[in-house]
Amino acid sequence: VQLVESGGGLVQAGGSLRLSCTASGSISSISFMGWFRQPPGKQGEFVASIISGGNTNYADSVKGRFAVSRDNAKNTVYLQMNSLEPEDTAVYYCAARRSLQVTYYWGQGTLVTVSS
Repeated sequence: VQLVESGGGLVQAGGSLRLSCTASGSISSISFMGWFRQPPGKQGEFVASIISGGNTNYADSVKGRFAVSRDNAKNTVYLQMNSLEPEDTAVYYCAARRSLQVTYYWGQGTLVTVSS
């Protein structure tokens, strides 16, 4: 499974960005798709996820500001990020996992920088 992210960049606080992640390769049985991030000098953290049934989950720090969605026909997951804060600055990674397996597949990451 290959994951390719796009959509990162520089934005002012209060602005919006949309990240995309497209999966290719052997993508059958991919049930979990989500986003993690690693702020500069900090550990990685969970951001949001969506499973094949459509259920979503969010970190408390992004609830009400970020929205994850999925287009199964395009094998793509999106992360709409609104009301961005400088604390959202991080490298954002897309992740995918097959049903009933523990191995995650990862994208290369895309940098989001929020200026104050």
